[in-house]
Amino acid sequence: MPKPAHPMAPAHSASICVFCGARTGSNPAHTAAAQATGAMIAALGWRLVYGAGDVGLMGEVARAAQSAGAATFGVIPTHLMKAEAGKRNLTQFVITEDMHERKKVMFMNSDAIVVLPGGAGSLDEFFEVLTWAQIGLHKKPIFLLSIEGYWQPLIDLLTHIVAQGFADRSMLALFQVVPDVPALASALGAALR
Repeated sequence: MPKPAHPMAPAHSASICVFCGARTGSNPAHTAAAQATGAMIAALGWRLVYGAGDVGLMGEVARAAQSAGAATFGVIPTHLMKAEAGKRNLTQFVITEDMHERKKVMFMNSDAIVVLPGGAGSLDEFFEVLTWAQIGLHKKPIFLLSIEGYWQPLIDLLTHIVAQGFADRSMLALFQVVPDVPALASALGAALR
């Protein structure tokens, strides 16, 4: 017998792209949030789209999603197969030639983008999808999961860029900042209806 739909789940099954660190970082709250994000995606009947690594927060999100029954779609470039321990036991596993193709395949196979704590790679991924939204290439919702204020310096930088006249204030409306996984679940549910 199929499970009843969660009240926050959209009418259709959604694919959630998660960008996050290939390291766990120094704050255990980030690991807990990654695990909770994977479990939430599964609980809402959604598919996880991510970088196919089995390390860092990436691995935490994927393992939690898998163990809770979510479909998983992983995309990894050839040169990172070893460094990021390419996780082959996914529902779908795609190997790309380079990082740009990886981001494009992940983006094209998702309905919404979530950025968990991470480093330069996560920033690169965020800025690419933000720029694409800014120039009108997509309208997919973008969320920054700012656990314990992790992304506040980034938000301050973006606000500074607007204040200095290098972007229109409308850029700040192209993404939503959420403080925790329950808020993320609510925001995703509302955006995907």
